Amino acid sequence: MSGPVLRLTDVERVYQAGEVSVRALAGVSLSVRPGELVAVMGPSGSGKSTLLAVAGGLDTPTAGSVEVEGVQLGGLDPTAVAHLRRDRIGYVFQDYNLVTDLTAAENVALPLELAGAGVRSARSAAVAALDEVGLAAEADRFPDQLSGGQQQRVAIARALVGGRRLVLADEPTGALDSQTSIAVLKVLRARIDAGAAGVLVTHEARYAGWADRTIFVRDGRLVDATPERDDPRRLLGESS
Repeated sequence: MSGPVLRLTDVERVYQAGEVSVRALAGVSLSVRPGELVAVMGPSGSGKSTLLAVAGGLDTPTAGSVEVEGVQLGGLDPTAVAHLRRDRIGYVFQDYNLVTDLTAAENVALPLELAGAGVRSARSAAVAALDEVGLAAEADRFPDQLSGGQQQRVAIARALVGGRRLVLADEPTGALDSQTSIAVLKVLRARIDAGAAGVLVTHEARYAGWADRTIFVRDGRLVDATPERDDPRRLLGESS
């Protein structure tokens, strides 16, 4: 069995609001292996999004450690963390976070170009990633020319381009209808099955059913977890 792509060990995150301390995460430990999708559920304000931000290097834990493929983020300077995020971690936001003045292909190619790839090779990889999510024909359209579901699939292509090993998705289906949500989850699940590791924050139990296991967060703590399933898609009538 391969080692975990993501490992959180006794992670705490405390925010200071004036004289008040707010503990967003309290002693969270979590490992996610290649080929595994973990869903995170819990009430609003429970710490789900903070967990993703810390796991992806977008926020720094107050205590504990975060490792991505064996690299401790706490041991890196900000530039090295940014490079690791760019090269190994794909982040999917609920509000897409696409650059409105760039086409779909240019949005997907952007992280590759920032990493030093040439324009032609970056575009080729971007179009391949768009093809993976069924949007190669929309490569030269701008975000405002795409539906919400298409924009989210562009965001997923951007998160997956370049063979990212860790995909973190924060309510990626929150603004989508059921049919489009399923299409988005199929794309995410396929990449995980191909060997990436994934964490999906969702408030919908039916979408958590796409994960291999579900953990529950309350008041910044992991309070429960479901047993791991061999093939979660069977519950939804999906073929392998």
